[in-house]
Amino acid sequence: MPEHPPPAPPPLDQPAEDDLAVALSRAEDGSGVRLVAKGQGALARQMLEIAFAQGVAVRRDADLAQVLAAVEIDCEIPAAALGAVAEILNRLYRANLEIAS
Repeated sequence: MPEHPPPAPPPLDQPAEDDLAVALSRAEDGSGVRLVAKGQGALARQMLEIAFAQGVAVRRDADLAQVLAAVEIDCEIPAAALGAVAEILNRLYRANLEIAS
């Protein structure tokens, strides 16, 4: 099944109130992933600008950002939870594709 690219986001200098960004960090020993920052609106756009400027990998995924934004900053996200989130998002994406076609 071909993957459709997401629509282009608005320019970085035109933040929307509903823009959302989260930042994750993996422990050096690979033991876990932590939510290290989250922001909405202008703060989210600023986080993206910094990430792009620093060469940090960025994934645009509004559904995943919504799920991760519910996590408290500096909390570890267990690997099992990441797997569950991936499975839920996979089902949501498939349902959205079915609805769209």
